[in-house]
Amino acid sequence: MEAQATTATTWVIDPTHSEVQFKVKHLMVSTVTGSFSKFDGQLTMTGDDFQDADISFSADIDSISTGNEQRDGHLKSGEFFDAGQFPQLTFKSTSMTKTGDDTYNLTGDLTLHGVTKSVTLKAEYGGQMQDFYGQTKAGFEVTGVIKRKEYGLTWDGVTEAGGVVVSDDVRLIMNIQVTKQA
Repeated sequence: MEAQATTATTWVIDPTHSEVQFKVKHLMVSTVTGSFSKFDGQLTMTGDDFQDADISFSADIDSISTGNEQRDGHLKSGEFFDAGQFPQLTFKSTSMTKTGDDTYNLTGDLTLHGVTKSVTLKAEYGGQMQDFYGQTKAGFEVTGVIKRKEYGLTWDGVTEAGGVVVSDDVRLIMNIQVTKQA
């Protein structure tokens, strides 16, 4: 009996229709949102389902923006991300497991600031559609929380009253549109 060949399908991120953001509490009373403007990635799957898709992603640390130049400079400095020494964050999936009709647990290795840790993120599949040019697009919203200190991002400011300036928890929110490759 001959084994049937499985065809792989590759999808690449469409950066003009995608957002990569993070949110962190400031002074534990308000939230600051940041984003990366330069990123890329791809997803390779076999079959008709995204279960067990192989996903790779990277973002340029130097493209970080929080809407404040001074804060962005501090984040790129050696006290935080150290963009000079660690110019990218990367993610490489180890599994994508279906948890519902349109939901998945996406597990993989996140490398940030020279430290690699396994993380599990939630991925919600938004569906597929053909665009005006006949290209097939698919959308996902990926969310999760990481602890910044686990990645060596240990800068801490403390107010005169003893309050924490930046929380350890960082929420990730990525709205990703991918384009099916021919």
